[in-house]
Amino acid sequence: MGCGASKWGDPGVRQRSLSSVGEVVVFLPGLRVPRNIDFSRTLGDHLDKSIAERLTALRARVVLMAAQESATALKPRRRVATRHGGSSTANLLQALEEYLPVLLGLVKEGTQLRNKVQFVWANQEDVAEETSMADPWYEVLSVLHLMAMVCFLQANTLLLPRSYADGHGPRVSEESRQATVDLFLKAAGRELPVDLAEDNLKALSLQGLSQGVDMQLGLAIDNPKATLAVKRRLACEMIKCWKQVKDTIPELPLSDGWGKKHALFVKWKYVEAKAAAYYFHGLILDEGETEKAQEMAIAALQASEEFLNESKRASEAFHAAPPASRRPAPFGTTKYLLEMISKDVQSKVQSYQDLYTQQRGSNIGVSKIIATPPQLPDFPLALSPEDYELPQSDPFWKEANQ
Repeated sequence: MGCGASKWGDPGVRQRSLSSVGEVVVFLPGLRVPRNIDFSRTLGDHLDKSIAERLTALRARVVLMAAQESATALKPRRRVATRHGGSSTANLLQALEEYLPVLLGLVKEGTQLRNKVQFVWANQEDVAEETSMADPWYEVLSVLHLMAMVCFLQANTLLLPRSYADGHGPRVSEESRQATVDLFLKAAGRELPVDLAEDNLKALSLQGLSQGVDMQLGLAIDNPKATLAVKRRLACEMIKCWKQVKDTIPELPLSDGWGKKHALFVKWKYVEAKAAAYYFHGLILDEGETEKAQEMAIAALQASEEFLNESKRASEAFHAAPPASRRPAPFGTTKYLLEMISKDVQSKVQSYQDLYTQQRGSNIGVSKIIATPPQLPDFPLALSPEDYELPQSDPFWKEANQ
């Protein structure tokens, strides 16, 4: 699509500096919001008045809601989570879905209306910079991008711990975690055909898939019927997903702002996925009866502990990076790994050390006899989003033309 023209604010104008964005479970770069356009003024000589007015009204509604959501997203204390992730984000998503079919009338092949309107958007990370392009496809891409971001906002709200009347402490319910899987898949489905896709949409699509698998693993951990094999497979799939996001992130224009923080978030989740995969792989290997199987099990479990410690450091680096964020109480996969890995590794290493000493009559440390971590199995991704298809242009165009 090429680069759009940028409008820079006066260098002497002080830009908004964000010190904190509150609790973060699902990180997303700065929210892009549109600026108002009067289609009647720009297209008045080329377009039916009723269509111009409808385009103006629908876009103005999106502008207002996106600006409100952007302001809310920047508050250190996010609103209390609701069953469906917050009505404001749901209303914004509906407004975007109603605007898109009417907008698509401007990109019909052979239309004379293209390149007559400057579509202007700004990022909440830097409100002094506005990016504009006189191409309706830029507007379509921006709308789809915002729809994916809104899904992430809804998921983050659902995954913040809530207090219930049952007397237990704040927690993230199973219902909320299940609901976020659909939201993550919806965000992942925004991937566009190659000729329209941009790296930021690709990264968001892959991140949605990765966090959807993460939620599935957390639910499997809480399910007593889920086998170790199922948990290992999900953890290995999660590594593959986050690896793809990690490989995509360097292609994005990074700065010292939210781009860098996003890269830190991806690194954290990627390393945490490795910790989970090696942990469950080690538990499965530990079921083997041969000495070789036991050695590989210990090697895998030790690797899981190393990756868990690395993920803790990566998490701290992410939350400390500006704008600073707070980590909610751990739940799901993260909570389980923090509780189980160190305990299991210590127990099984000690058991192996005792057995080794009895059999070999040696006091050599177990670290001296453990080989490098075994290779993880490679599983194809089982979770996949439905491809998003652009809606048909609104019938209102045909009616107005007639």
